[in-house]
Amino acid sequence: MLKEWPEEGPPLLWQVNDIGKGFSSVAVSGGRVYITGDQNGRLYLFAFDLEGNQLWKVDVDAAWARSHPGARATPTIDGENLYLLSGNGLLVCCDRATGRLKWKRSAKQFGGRPGNWGYAESVLIYRNLAIFKPGGQRCIVALDKQSGKPLWASSGFSAGPEYSSCIAVEFGRRPLILTGTREGLVCVDGRTGRLQWLNNWSARNTANCPTPAYADGYVFWANGYGKGGVCVKLTASRRRVLGRQVWTTKDMVCHHGGYIIHEGYIYGNHNHGWSCLDLKTGRLMWNARGVGKGSLCFADGMLYLFSERGGRAALATCSPRGLKITGQVQVKGSGPSWAHPVVIGGRLYLRYDTNLYCFDVRAGRELTSR
Repeated sequence: MLKEWPEEGPPLLWQVNDIGKGFSSVAVSGGRVYITGDQNGRLYLFAFDLEGNQLWKVDVDAAWARSHPGARATPTIDGENLYLLSGNGLLVCCDRATGRLKWKRSAKQFGGRPGNWGYAESVLIYRNLAIFKPGGQRCIVALDKQSGKPLWASSGFSAGPEYSSCIAVEFGRRPLILTGTREGLVCVDGRTGRLQWLNNWSARNTANCPTPAYADGYVFWANGYGKGGVCVKLTASRRRVLGRQVWTTKDMVCHHGGYIIHEGYIYGNHNHGWSCLDLKTGRLMWNARGVGKGSLCFADGMLYLFSERGGRAALATCSPRGLKITGQVQVKGSGPSWAHPVVIGGRLYLRYDTNLYCFDVRAGRELTSR
């Protein structure tokens, strides 16, 4: 991919307007681009080809109508299936090619209730499981990904679902599911849902939105509203995996924008800018303004930053020595943008409000059909 952009920004391949209000990002697979949007009180799932032509649009559920209306979760693709959780807690499995419904389940079936801002997570596909968080006594639930049959529910704790997604890791040959909840950062056995540990650093925060990140036996989770981040080191005992808090920080107060771990360093949104921390010690390497508060993704050794307001995106270096902006581009929209940039197949996708943009960011290579 390009390491620098032209002064006018990367070439715009196509733009689609009026996809409905939303904060979700795209999922790209098999030459198709999937995204969600709210229109006229309904949540819709859209499919486009790689030229931006709409292939189909299906009605999924009533739109989330309370605080901050707009589509929330990004779809998850696995083989021929697409999984999506609505803001109201309806989980659907659809045919990726046509959007036809295969099965559905409701968070209410498992005793779950949404937080004040609705359900917002992307479904985790792990082995044969589709995993999501209804919240409550059965906070995390694993379904058979083909049939929707419940296979296990978490035990040993009760918590509200909050807004982060689950991630799967393997440590000491044990499958683990990690996620953020209303009561803090939790780790459960990926085979049974049994609680391994719970860290309450961010319990009862105003809202816990970002998804945890994992690397080299360390779990990092940061949140906004002045809270900051916590790092937990995993160790294995005979019966379970333990989590020991090793450091906390106020140098990554992250509301929505997220963070990534690369070569032993954490890069992420911090208040109205960006920061870099040493993964194992929490040492602050740098703070930078960048594009201001926003979201990010990582691809081909570079950071892609997208501002929460104003539609400003930037290409930046990913180095503990400092943040260097090597290109910028502007897109149109209104209100806050909590959608993350997506880079795949030589393309950069930016969703701002009701608009979707696709840019060519390849360097001397043909665009792929991914």
